[in-house]
Amino acid sequence: MDYLNHLQKDKKLKPLLQAGPLKITKRKNVPVRLMASIMSQQLSTKVAAVIYQRFLDLYNGKDPELSQVLSTPDEKLRAIGLSNAKVNYVKNVASFCIEHSITDKTLAKKDNEDIIDLLVQIKGVGRWTVEMLLMFTLGREDVFAVDDLGIQQAMCNIYKIDPADKKAMKIKMKAIAQKWSPYQTYACMHLWRWKDS
Repeated sequence: MDYLNHLQKDKKLKPLLQAGPLKITKRKNVPVRLMASIMSQQLSTKVAAVIYQRFLDLYNGKDPELSQVLSTPDEKLRAIGLSNAKVNYVKNVASFCIEHSITDKTLAKKDNEDIIDLLVQIKGVGRWTVEMLLMFTLGREDVFAVDDLGIQQAMCNIYKIDPADKKAMKIKMKAIAQKWSPYQTYACMHLWRWKDS
């Protein structure tokens, strides 16, 4: 893994890399993955997985067409465990993606910042959500999630950054992460793994 050689230059990150290499996998159907990440907001991974499976079950266990999602009655979506707000956000994603002809192919041609600028226009989708999509659906290797709480906690711990001043903390984090480029996603994944263990 060539990313390991690059990231090992960071002496503080190096011990975290000893746990072994991590892989980034691409996944298909960006619009549905975006809906899934909205469903999982502020939920444990376990609960989010249950709700997402119930969502797929509404469509015979398969990724639905965007038009199918739009024609699903709100109460049916609420019945699987989505709040009113999340029902609206999921439908916002479907209609925005239809309106702007968003497909895996169209997004593959865009750079990270362009994708973020495009998708944060959807009500209910923030920068963090799109960053997770870039990492775990589009398989982009150079994304740094500065707003992720787990990343913040791990970096404050490892790099002895004072979290009291959020703005100063993020500036320091970004300066460190810049040195990880073009493999910032891998660095984030190692930080999460370290924090989870």
